[in-house]
Amino acid sequence: MHHLHHFNPLAILVCAVFQWILGDLWYSPVLFAKPWMAALKIDPKAMDASARKSLILGMISSFLGGILLSFVLAHSILWSNAETFAAGAFVAVINWVGFIAAPAFAQGIYEHRPFRLFAINTGYWFVGLLVSGGILATWH
Repeated sequence: MHHLHHFNPLAILVCAVFQWILGDLWYSPVLFAKPWMAALKIDPKAMDASARKSLILGMISSFLGGILLSFVLAHSILWSNAETFAAGAFVAVINWVGFIAAPAFAQGIYEHRPFRLFAINTGYWFVGLLVSGGILATWH
């Protein structure tokens, strides 16, 4: 457990906040809200109080998930000895390929989901992990 002393908890928190803000922007009308909703057949006009409550719970769970993801990613970066932004980003991309893109692609095929949905959802995680990996590698 001595490796836990090498983590910067503030860097992990900043990465989680970054991912949360990125998600807010990524799934907003400015970027991908319309194609994402269309791919999932969500009618924004039909949102009721329970849908809004679900949205709030989703946002809370996204932030908590971002903390956990950043903590786990920090392990991969520490164990790989990545100490530059590029090296941390590379480790993050390798993790994205293996743990996010590969299973999400197969899941999308099984569920007959459009490729556009895969691209939107995994694209968010690609950018989120890329930047988080760079931050975690350089901010000791």
